[in-house]
Amino acid sequence: MPVARRQFLARTAALGVAPLVVPASALGAEGTAPPSSRIGLGFIGVGAMGSGHLRCCTAYPDVQIVAACDVDRWRRERAEATAEDAYATQGRPARCDAHNDLRELLARSDIDAVVIATGDRWHGLATVLAAQAGKDIYCEKPISLTIAEAQAMVAAVRRYARVCQIGLQQRSTPEFIRACQLVRAGALGTIRIVYVNMAGTCDDVSLPAEPVPEGLDWDLWLGPAPWRPYNRRFHPYGQWHGVVPWHFCRDFGGGNLTSNTVHAFDVVQWGLGMDASGPVEIIPPETGRAPLLTYRYASGVLCQVVHDRLPRQREFRLDGWDEATPVQNFGAVFVGDAGWVHVGREGYLRSQPEDIVRQHHLPPGDAHPVNNHHQDWFNCIRARRRPACDVAVGARSTTVSHLGCIAHWLARPLRWDPAREEFVGEPSTSLGPGPEANRLRSRPMRQPWQI
Repeated sequence: MPVARRQFLARTAALGVAPLVVPASALGAEGTAPPSSRIGLGFIGVGAMGSGHLRCCTAYPDVQIVAACDVDRWRRERAEATAEDAYATQGRPARCDAHNDLRELLARSDIDAVVIATGDRWHGLATVLAAQAGKDIYCEKPISLTIAEAQAMVAAVRRYARVCQIGLQQRSTPEFIRACQLVRAGALGTIRIVYVNMAGTCDDVSLPAEPVPEGLDWDLWLGPAPWRPYNRRFHPYGQWHGVVPWHFCRDFGGGNLTSNTVHAFDVVQWGLGMDASGPVEIIPPETGRAPLLTYRYASGVLCQVVHDRLPRQREFRLDGWDEATPVQNFGAVFVGDAGWVHVGREGYLRSQPEDIVRQHHLPPGDAHPVNNHHQDWFNCIRARRRPACDVAVGARSTTVSHLGCIAHWLARPLRWDPAREEFVGEPSTSLGPGPEANRLRSRPMRQPWQI
């Protein structure tokens, strides 16, 4: 009868057939999984966010990082060394290969899943290619550069039956889970408005050409985005400076709304029970109809994007609110007719009346860092079930960001059909504003890239 690999290693080691020293990790001892049962993991993009994910994932005993890919040679070689040094320290020496082209990494049979932490321009394409290659996926936020790409990602993940977690980590964080439970259970009464922080999008820019640094594949960095000459503001070679230095340029991102506020929009969607839907109207401040970017849901609930603090002149009263309090980044203030809840990163959870939180056994101020989103993904890979922030959920939350960007760029209110995922109520003529808004749901990809 065939002998399991673990039994074979143990027996041959005892007989002296194998090398005299067999690492305990090779036998699955000391809390580690045997290599045959570990998830083979590859990384696509190892800048600020990607390298953070990589360091975190080296601590999981049932995961093995086998390759890292980046168009920046310094970054991919640093990632290779980081993984190998971490495993050597743990007593399970392992090789991590470095790749320049994500297609080489995706072709490897020893990779079961990939973490995609590139710039936004690559998220949609890399996710679709990974799904087609039979890999499970963790993709950083925002899920895509456009609404159409988000839809294509959902379709590909479903078609190829992949497990896809989106990096909107609040879905795995206790205080956010509790806050959204309170809202959905009616603890605040009828929700009237939700405030989130970090307003602002980006625009077209033009920067002078600079010499491409040796070791950077600029053409592959651009990927499906329009051709632009290299400039260090888009990508400082080697050591990174900031998480998303390129998001000020519309070709590569959507500014704050897609880079940062998307976390808060995800909380809003979650708390309002809109994971399969979204707002129906978007009113940018450029119209003069609202002082802030404002979304309206079919239920009448409003969501406004503030600049750090709540506006002093506001439609809904917040008893007990300290006007000096900033709205938590990546969090939200849910306001109902029976009270409010303010939730944010680092364990922040406050309410008025205070008993709203206290009676649900989560003391205010307890810190719960975002630390188990990866574990949820790994668990779901093994169980073949959808993770905390499934691709379809992440697509809907990211679409809220894209809607705000489009409204800002067109400087006019827009009506949105969340069921059909298209702008409605606009003139049908090709000269009217409706088709212009709907065209902005997608962008052409630079050849030869396509989804």
